[in-house]
Amino acid sequence: MAIGLCIQKVRSTPCCRAYETHDDMWGLSTGHVRIGGNSPFFRCMEQRSVYLIIIAVLAITSGYLGYQVSQQGDTIDDQSGQIIEGNLQRETLELDLQRLRFSYDTIRTENGLMMAEMSAQRSEIEGLIKKVRDRNYSVSKLKKEAETLRRIMQGYVVTIDSLNQANIALQTERDAMAQQVSDIEERNSDLQRRQANMEGIIEAGRTLQAMDLAPTAIRVASNGSQRATSRAKRAEMIKTCFTLMENRIAEKGERTLFLEVLDPGGRLLPPGDRSPVAMAGGIPASAARSIEYNGERMDACIFFTAAAPFVEGVYTVHLVDGGERIATTDLILR
Repeated sequence: MAIGLCIQKVRSTPCCRAYETHDDMWGLSTGHVRIGGNSPFFRCMEQRSVYLIIIAVLAITSGYLGYQVSQQGDTIDDQSGQIIEGNLQRETLELDLQRLRFSYDTIRTENGLMMAEMSAQRSEIEGLIKKVRDRNYSVSKLKKEAETLRRIMQGYVVTIDSLNQANIALQTERDAMAQQVSDIEERNSDLQRRQANMEGIIEAGRTLQAMDLAPTAIRVASNGSQRATSRAKRAEMIKTCFTLMENRIAEKGERTLFLEVLDPGGRLLPPGDRSPVAMAGGIPASAARSIEYNGERMDACIFFTAAAPFVEGVYTVHLVDGGERIATTDLILR
């Protein structure tokens, strides 16, 4: 536009209009003019040349400025694209760091040292997130640091998984050992019960077994002979005979057998011909006898003399060995 104005101004000068018959495309006269060094025509041509030079300079300047503007526009577009790409990279990196932080938060372990190390790694992640938001740090450098933290976390995951697997194996082994211990304890308890039962059986087996317990009321004749009677008024003593069975596990040697005689009222009758008789623990008895037992079958008798006359009724007689009643029977007196 500026160039057009300059051309119009050149064509409108008075000296040029006086000598032109028609103008060509550049505004130069094609008519006949008078030639002379100081003629108005030459002065007019000099003015037109100046204007043409100015026009050319303006044209060149405008083209250069247009080129520069075009270049600046391309540069701005490139920089805008770089800024957008950089922002996208930062946003992506921040999202990755947040995910990485969440991954660290989800890791659980009982190892105190490892927990302390992971806490330090989480602190580093927080620092990287702040650097990403600060925009004063290189994205590529931050990516490298984030990748390093990710590899460390993967190492933690592998280590923790290995520890968990080892812990599961140890727990399984511990449970198996606990079951074995429980089985052993149960077997021991069973053995102890069996041993106790065996000891009880053995202890019971050591107690003598008696058969054919036969109490008889006796009266003593004037000649000293003993005669059986069923009359309470005539009876002076009770003779109780029995047979001891063979017992190989019973203690051999001297042992004392006791006799308990209960009157028809169930009261224990004390001995009348001797001092009171007592079994183990101070338990009173009616009579006692020491025998030499060798584990074989043998017959024996024990005599009981009452301190008071017998009365009519049913008398109960118990034979006792080692505190156990080994035979019982009744005696009826009329």
